[in-house]
Amino acid sequence: MLNITPPSGAPQSVPALLRRNAAQFGARDAYREKEFGIWQSWTWAETLQEIEALALGLLALGLDRGDFVAVIGRNRPALYWSMVAVEMAGGVPVPLYQDAAAEEMTFVLEHCGARFVIGGDQEQVDKVIEAQETVHGIDHILYVDPRGLRKYDHTKLHALTDVQAEGRAAHERLKGELHTREAELTYDSTCVMLYTSGTTGRPKGVVLSNRNIIETSKSSCEFDGLRMEDEVLAYLPMAWVGDFIFSIGQAYWAGFCVNCPESADTMMTDLREIGPTYFFAPPRVFETLLTSVMIRMEDASRFKKGLFDRAMARSKTTGPKILDGKPVSIGERLAYAMDNVLVIGPLKNTLGMSRVRVAYTAGEAIGPEIFDFYRALGLNLKQLYGQTEASVFITQQPDSEVRPDTVGVPSPGVELKIGENGEVFYRSPGTFVEYYKNAESTASTKDAEGWVATGDAGFIEEGSGHLRILDRAKDVGKTASGGLFAPKFVENKLKFYPDILEAVVFGNEREYCTAFINIDLGAVGNWAERNNIAYASYQELTGHPQVLASIQGHVEAVNRSVAEDPMLAHCQIARFLVLHKELDADDGELTRTRKVRRRIIEEKFADLLDALYSDKTSQFTETEVTYEDGRKGTISATLEIRDAATVALSAQHMAAE
Repeated sequence: MLNITPPSGAPQSVPALLRRNAAQFGARDAYREKEFGIWQSWTWAETLQEIEALALGLLALGLDRGDFVAVIGRNRPALYWSMVAVEMAGGVPVPLYQDAAAEEMTFVLEHCGARFVIGGDQEQVDKVIEAQETVHGIDHILYVDPRGLRKYDHTKLHALTDVQAEGRAAHERLKGELHTREAELTYDSTCVMLYTSGTTGRPKGVVLSNRNIIETSKSSCEFDGLRMEDEVLAYLPMAWVGDFIFSIGQAYWAGFCVNCPESADTMMTDLREIGPTYFFAPPRVFETLLTSVMIRMEDASRFKKGLFDRAMARSKTTGPKILDGKPVSIGERLAYAMDNVLVIGPLKNTLGMSRVRVAYTAGEAIGPEIFDFYRALGLNLKQLYGQTEASVFITQQPDSEVRPDTVGVPSPGVELKIGENGEVFYRSPGTFVEYYKNAESTASTKDAEGWVATGDAGFIEEGSGHLRILDRAKDVGKTASGGLFAPKFVENKLKFYPDILEAVVFGNEREYCTAFINIDLGAVGNWAERNNIAYASYQELTGHPQVLASIQGHVEAVNRSVAEDPMLAHCQIARFLVLHKELDADDGELTRTRKVRRRIIEEKFADLLDALYSDKTSQFTETEVTYEDGRKGTISATLEIRDAATVALSAQHMAAE
């Protein structure tokens, strides 16, 4: 199973899939991009021509077999083409996060030994030039957008279009070498190298082969019936494995069209214009969309707000039933149809999800209430569980088996097992080859039989076979009284509330649980404006008595909900504070994929954590922050610490220990 051999003549690389698509349905759209307000499109045949020209241009610049090529920028067809062109020419593409600071980029560029860098615009070029103060192996920098770069030294700086023109001019001279290199690609050749988010240390370079990407894409497309008629919006970081699978792996296997928005600011408008049929977003995106909906509803008239509330209350049970093919009475169907006309349909259209046939969320656990909201709209939102090391897919939720408390059953071709300590292990055709230049980590993560340690704690339900993830294995513990401590479960419940952006819960080996909370500036700022409350800064809002009272109400409501679960009732929050700054990737508190770096937060805000476990009612603190221009500064504040009401544990809960 783990060494699947493709049928004779079947594509054994992503460039081979590209040639298959150009030959079989070359006139169909492969890419669209909105630029200057106008959508431009490229067919599969045109895409092959663009990629071939770029691959030839890279050969003309001296790209050698095995060279690493960094790709940095927002989602653009030219950058997706670059990754495929690099592999076609025998190199290894290494996409980087576009919002990474020069210091972060320096580590990756040095670690992989990139000889070439392909950047989206002047901002990325500037960061690479800054990185070259310590990284000396970069021979050429290519760019897509020429704005602002006219007066730069172009000795080793080239426009991507010029490199393509050079490739076209050298077609007859270099086509033989290109075809030779492409023919050398096998199922086990490296397709891409992606760096992990680095929640506990330096990012690791995950080497993924053509086998990993193609087998995973094939089985996942078959699982959800993805086809060439589907449409996706490519807006997530290109350095993230999910985007690579959705926008290259599955797109090239199924032949569907990848649409690139004009910018992050126009994403929602572009989403509505495209109307994707296949949509993926991490929980943060779904949370943000829900917050925007709730803010608009607060601003709506009493009649509209009442109409919305009644429709959502009815749809909460009817919507999921219809999605799962369960029996629904005529009365329920009629009521749902009416709600669909008046509320649900217009809302889905506003969100750009009217045509979505399959939607997924992953990366972090999503709050059950958020999950249920979208299912109530009739959106076929499902959860998957995956990792970079698995080429994304470990488990998926089949249609009609969708629940907020599980991440589904093993994806096709995946085997699961639970270790003695509760850690989840898997093996599959998507299992990564190795961590680049890190044999020790490779051996500690993947054993000789191919089993990979996920680092997550969970269990497989008897009967259903569904996997339930509790938390990161390193974060799961016990309270001082012996109760199970799984912070992510509580954090997700808190983040359901529109005015809570992020939460970090503590309590391992402690007498009680506490929390740091980030407010959502958009939601709380909107509330302040509606109530004529003046404020000068984010920090001022975090200390407002009414904001603190509202957050306390949410914490106590979550405590009542958590108390209903005998296994996790010990995770109720006894004390909390609202942080004076947003947790930020630039400050090292979050990864570039917006995952909480719990250990760093504990160390950075140690004074606040100590205060939560004392009898203090306030704490003064000073914190270093990074401004948008890269400068460092310090902010200080005196934070109020509040006690939250908890529910006493029943005999049932005590027995569950």
